[in-house]
Amino acid sequence: MTRGQPSPDLADWLRLTLIPGIGGERQRRLLRAFGLPGAIFQASHQALADVVGDTAARQVHDHDASEHIATTLDWLAQPGNHLLTLADAAYPPRLLEIPDPPTLLYVKGDVGLLNRPGLAIVGARSATPQGESNAAAFAGALAGSGLTIISGLALGIDAAAHTGALDADGATIAVIGTGADRIYPARNQALARHIVAHGAIVTEFPLGTQVAAHNFPRRNRIISGLAQGVLVVEAALNSGSLITARLASEQGREVFAIPGSIHSPQSKGCHRLIRDGAKLVETAEDILEEAVFAGYDAPASPPPPATDATPTGTDPDSARLLVALGHDPVSLDTLAARTGLTADALYAILLSLELDGQLARLPGGRFQRLT
Repeated sequence: MTRGQPSPDLADWLRLTLIPGIGGERQRRLLRAFGLPGAIFQASHQALADVVGDTAARQVHDHDASEHIATTLDWLAQPGNHLLTLADAAYPPRLLEIPDPPTLLYVKGDVGLLNRPGLAIVGARSATPQGESNAAAFAGALAGSGLTIISGLALGIDAAAHTGALDADGATIAVIGTGADRIYPARNQALARHIVAHGAIVTEFPLGTQVAAHNFPRRNRIISGLAQGVLVVEAALNSGSLITARLASEQGREVFAIPGSIHSPQSKGCHRLIRDGAKLVETAEDILEEAVFAGYDAPASPPPPATDATPTGTDPDSARLLVALGHDPVSLDTLAARTGLTADALYAILLSLELDGQLARLPGGRFQRLT
């Protein structure tokens, strides 16, 4: 329900989701058995126990959530805050398709975005500069075509995807693993405010929910569930992004992946997805040509990757070094072997190129070309 229009039974919906030990599966069982939440709380102990067991049945009647409900209704009265139940007409139909749709959705921002066609862009938190650049470029191009970009507000690829969509004056949704009154990580506070102003933040977790590792896999099913497809930009083999991709496949969503260097740990997850059937993509058109996105005008492609041609407008030593860098992270010793330049000469050129935005300094004393 939207601000200023709370339904008479909204307190019962909140009460249902706040009962300890009764998660989404049991909530849906009770709803199937009794209908709306009000009928659940009017049912006898034995009737409840027949559905969810004796211990859970006692919790249904005994747990007092009145204070939390009052706090949530106060939050709902604030501009831009919304609360959707499974019974609301505005509840995203794509989420109703997944096996475990959230009983409630807390939304800050434009609730209408949840029903627009969207693509999820996910990837590594410890992304490479090139990975973040790719995420932003794809997000900007696809948002410019009318797709809503969906991600998880994490550092790295997620933040780059949200930023790319916003920079293109497009729409973006951040699905978070905390309460709607908590933003994690703190470094993304400013980005979160920008998203609320020009998009939406969504969570299934009650107000006050703090950071907990087990909440993020649950969050991931909503990211993929809201979207028609998922693009993985960078992911290590143990990345949570692979969980999102697996959930997307199980939900019948399209899965896309951007390939990378065979030497980069952050590319191995994408390469595995491609081997397992994900579509390899190099441009935004590769995504938009899929039937699921039929009807969208293809935008301009993200800038193509740099070639090994000698860059124009660059002095000969810098140009030689850029060619020697290639597109994979390399060490100073490798650059010295490739160029024949001394360490002092290399450091001077590398610093100049770094200040010019043409390369990035990576952990472990490595360097990577950005242009």
